[in-house]
Amino acid sequence: MRFSILVLVLLFSNVFHGQKITSNELLDKSIAFHDPNGQWSVFSNTFEVLMKTPKSTDRLSIINLNIPREQFILQVEKDSVSYSYAFDKEKCTTSLNGSTKITEEDSKTFGLTCERGTIMRNYYTYLYGLPMKLRDPGTLLNDEVQTKTFKGKEYLVLKVDYEEGVGKDVWYFYFDPATYAMEVYQFYHDESKNDGEYILLEGLEDIQGIKMPKTRAWYYNKDDKYLGTDILMKN
Repeated sequence: MRFSILVLVLLFSNVFHGQKITSNELLDKSIAFHDPNGQWSVFSNTFEVLMKTPKSTDRLSIINLNIPREQFILQVEKDSVSYSYAFDKEKCTTSLNGSTKITEEDSKTFGLTCERGTIMRNYYTYLYGLPMKLRDPGTLLNDEVQTKTFKGKEYLVLKVDYEEGVGKDVWYFYFDPATYAMEVYQFYHDESKNDGEYILLEGLEDIQGIKMPKTRAWYYNKDDKYLGTDILMKN
């Protein structure tokens, strides 16, 4: 009798182990959910992001992104001021209220430098290209898929590091175990200090066949302090 029980335990253990998802399988399934028709590599569209933050006025960002042509335009509107960064491959131009003639003072005030524009281009391309961007060179997927409970819900969790020169932070991506939708991500500069932030994703907006998160709410890891919310809108 004991032998039979042991055999059953080992059998079910092997079945469970055999069904355990790998990091690459999890990422493939999430990409299939968010980008079922492989549109990210040919993405060419415009969308708007409204940022709401405590004790500050709203900021509207209009993003025009053309992946095949390596073009990116970000137009920001806040407090009756409009400024932009435009990239055609690595050629960069900036403008303030429609003019490319920008004083040194205004450049400092609004961060109108190509260096700042590159940061914004990488920021929007990365966040709105997830989870597809996790297939980019220099992205290191941890072999083990973890199971974690976050804010009362159980997730499949993928840990991601980056090669030197690509990124320094450690990221965790949380996926719904039934649909494989990405619902949370979290990053640390130094995980031992519990620094960095986590981002809660809610709702979906279809932009050129890609299911992008409708809202992203940002919080500090260390104290759950709310930082702000990005709301995605079709142009």
